[in-house]
Amino acid sequence: MTGFKKLLLAITVMGASTAAMANDTFASFTLGQTSDKIKKSHALNDNLGHPNANGAIDKSGTWGLRLGQQNNQARYYGTYENVSGSHNGVKLRQENLLGSFDLFHPLGDSTKLFGGATAGVTKLTQESGGFSRDSNIGYAWGAQMGVLQQVSKNTSLELGYRYLRSNASTEMNERSGSKQGSLNLTSSAQTYLAANYAF
Repeated sequence: MTGFKKLLLAITVMGASTAAMANDTFASFTLGQTSDKIKKSHALNDNLGHPNANGAIDKSGTWGLRLGQQNNQARYYGTYENVSGSHNGVKLRQENLLGSFDLFHPLGDSTKLFGGATAGVTKLTQESGGFSRDSNIGYAWGAQMGVLQQVSKNTSLELGYRYLRSNASTEMNERSGSKQGSLNLTSSAQTYLAANYAF
């Protein structure tokens, strides 16, 4: 069994065991900054003069929506996120569809630390000027941690950090049809703020 399959199985088992205890549904809106690590093919470097693909999504603004279940000990939730950016003619968009599980560690009556695992899919789209639009969906897996502050009975705020590994890739083909090379998303890191509402 691969490491990715083991991670998915662990999240499924933990989520299923928590579901029996879960007593609150919650929804969230997130805002943050994402930076990507992009591996370029040798052909792309040779044909386009070593473009800075990492700069396309580097501290770029990210927004996301989440829906999940939680109790005093843990939570599990699904997330959709969207981030895009451009640099020196390279324009990329990253979309994540993720499932996550967190455990809580209380620091007081209204403050908790959290940490957990995430797995899902990432869609990487190349939208650079002069090139044909191209996209690819790959796996994503990683971990997150942060602090959660309860503001009222139903409302909380959190500050978090998440790191993901991925294998999504995309090609850069000139509109004339000539392939210049490929881009491979290897990892992404995100710092975010979230507003959560339980109902």
